[in-house]
Amino acid sequence: MLTSSSGGFIVNGEKTFVSNGGYADSYVLSTMGVDPDATQHEFSCVVVEEGMKGIAWGPEWDGLGMRGNSSRSLSLSNVALPEGNLLGAQGDQLWYIFQVVAPYFLTAMSGTYLGIAQAAFDVVREHLKSRVYRHNGVSLDQISLLQHRLGMLWAKIERTRQLIYHATQQYDKGDPAAVLAILSSKAEVANCVVEVVNEAMTLAGGIAYRDNSRLDVLLRDARAAHIMGPTTDILYTWLGRAVLDQPILDS
Repeated sequence: MLTSSSGGFIVNGEKTFVSNGGYADSYVLSTMGVDPDATQHEFSCVVVEEGMKGIAWGPEWDGLGMRGNSSRSLSLSNVALPEGNLLGAQGDQLWYIFQVVAPYFLTAMSGTYLGIAQAAFDVVREHLKSRVYRHNGVSLDQISLLQHRLGMLWAKIERTRQLIYHATQQYDKGDPAAVLAILSSKAEVANCVVEVVNEAMTLAGGIAYRDNSRLDVLLRDARAAHIMGPTTDILYTWLGRAVLDQPILDS
C-alpha cells in the first residue's frame, strides 16, 4: 500500500516472490493507488532501493527448479520514498503491464522457456543417436516410432519459435496487435516447454531420472513456465476477451 507523506510516499506491504531478492540494487514495486477509493487497476509503480530502512528479506530461495534465481519474500514497513521514486503519475500505471511487462518481460520469458525446450530436445536427440541395443546392435535413432515422436517435438518447438519471432516483429513495426501476439507467445511456450521436456524424459528412458541429470534440471525449471505471472490461464483469458472485443481487464 502506498500512502502520501511530506515530500514523498510511505510504502507498507509484503510480497512473496521477488526476483533477484536481496541482490539487485533496486526494485520496481506495483502498489495500490494513493487515493483510498482507487480501483484495483489504479496502481502506482515506485522504485525501492536496496538498503532502505524498513526493508526485510525472507530466507534464501530453495524451491523446485529456478536454482539460479534468488526469489525471496519481501516485507516493507513504513519505507519512506522521495517523490522522484514514483514512476509516472499516481494511480496511472496500467500502461506498465502492456508497454513494459508485455513487450519486454514476457518476451524475455518466452525466449528463456523456448531455450529450455530446445535444450531438452538436443539432449534426447543425442541420446537417440548414441544409444545402441547391445543384443542386436540397433541404434535408437533407427526405430521409426522414436523418429516419429522426435519429429513431433521438433515441430512443436519450431511453431512456437515462429510465433515468438512473429510477435517481436509485430512489436518492432508498431503493430497494435503485437501485444496479443506477445501474450499468446508466453502462454504457448509454457505449454510447449512442459510437453517437450516431459516427452524428452520418456524418450531418454531411465537415465533421464538420475538425480540432477540434465533433463531432471530442465524439467524442474520448465514447470515454472505456467505460473510465472501473468499465468497461462490469465493470458488465455485476456486473449479471449480481446478477440471478443471486450476490455482485457475486468472493469
